[in-house]
Amino acid sequence: MRRFTWVVALVMVCLSLVVSGCGKKDAGSVVKELDGVMSKLQSYHGKGQMTLRTGQDPQEYDVEVSFQAPSFYRISLTNAKKDITQIVLRNDDGVFVLTPHLNKSFRFQSDWPENQGQVYLYQSLVQSILMDNERHFTSDEKAYVFDVVANYQNGSLARQKVWLDKRNYAPQHVEVSDANSNVMVIVKFDQFEFGTKFEKDQFDMQRNMTGWNLKTLPTMMQGDSKAGEKSGATDSKAGTGAVSGNQGAKGTTQEKGDKGTTAGQGSGTDAKGSAAGTSKETSAGAAVGNGASNSSAADGTKTGSTNSSQGTATNGAQAAAAGAKKDTSKQQSFGIIEPRYMPSGVKKQDVTELKLGEEQAVMLRYSGKYNYTLMESRPQVQTVSVLPGDILDLGFTLGVVTGDAKKTLTWTYDGIEFRLSTGDLPATEMIKVAQAVQGEIGK
Repeated sequence: MRRFTWVVALVMVCLSLVVSGCGKKDAGSVVKELDGVMSKLQSYHGKGQMTLRTGQDPQEYDVEVSFQAPSFYRISLTNAKKDITQIVLRNDDGVFVLTPHLNKSFRFQSDWPENQGQVYLYQSLVQSILMDNERHFTSDEKAYVFDVVANYQNGSLARQKVWLDKRNYAPQHVEVSDANSNVMVIVKFDQFEFGTKFEKDQFDMQRNMTGWNLKTLPTMMQGDSKAGEKSGATDSKAGTGAVSGNQGAKGTTQEKGDKGTTAGQGSGTDAKGSAAGTSKETSAGAAVGNGASNSSAADGTKTGSTNSSQGTATNGAQAAAAGAKKDTSKQQSFGIIEPRYMPSGVKKQDVTELKLGEEQAVMLRYSGKYNYTLMESRPQVQTVSVLPGDILDLGFTLGVVTGDAKKTLTWTYDGIEFRLSTGDLPATEMIKVAQAVQGEIGK
């Protein structure tokens, strides 16, 4: 009887140990399951906030990320205070970096983001965990927490901590630190869901250019799929299109074809001196009705081409002229923005005011251990650019690097276009200089 009681007690102890251990996972089992999640990943959509502490004051950005297998991406970065949005797309046509409020678009062929990590992309976060064999693992009540090596273009970012939801491994929180353990980047996800069903134009370049001022693009397939028509989309069957710009000096043209009427607006400068308009890889700031006609800014009588009908521009020149009208005083109002950071052994040489075509600009020259120039302008009319180059992640925005022996990094911030050109400044230093204009006020 005593032996039976002892056996029963031993069995109960073993069962209690097994049950208590069922709810706990070690790093190995979590990593194995993460690998399985990645292999079956078809789509996701997430929203959150990103805080950058790379400057004197923290900068807040709203982040929205979308992914559709095998390789479609959409990333929206919005300056929370200034309500300025930049969008990065990858689709079958290539990679696009869009600044819709300036009607600015870069397009190029690239394997981004496979060749570089992004702190707000799920693939980048999981890969950093899978690749670091010396990863540190802990857990709290709701999340598994990994401390791993950071693998980003910015060489000053050394490590990152990633919080993953215990229920489905969705990202909750990310903190990226420098070599001195100072937290430089924080991403907090408010929403994140797998298996999202997107509208068919979610990753379309033109849709994102014309619909940027919506709070968010239609994400899941619900409601009226023609909602985009209200914000500048086209109806090829009716031969109609509408383009809206910022408030300012406006010119309007009506182009009549056999099957429809097109209305377009060319916008001049707004209160900040910005220009707006839309374009389908043609001209910007001119009167353009997408899906109906593309009228030339130089020749308002040029025949526009339509998706389903043809029309002749009768007042295109007047509208384009009004939309492209310059205000020199406003162009210069941004002043001279001097980066807070200069590499060791470098001094500012001089500052020169000049013109880029019809645009006012300033150029700052630096010399010493490294030599580079920083061009600053506030473009009034933009064209879509197709450039050979690659994306450089600046944290608060994405820049485009072009050139070989002499490289030029181009990016926009608060309506100002910056061009950093150099023949010897390393990429890590280019990032630091670019980040040093963030939050600065023109002098």
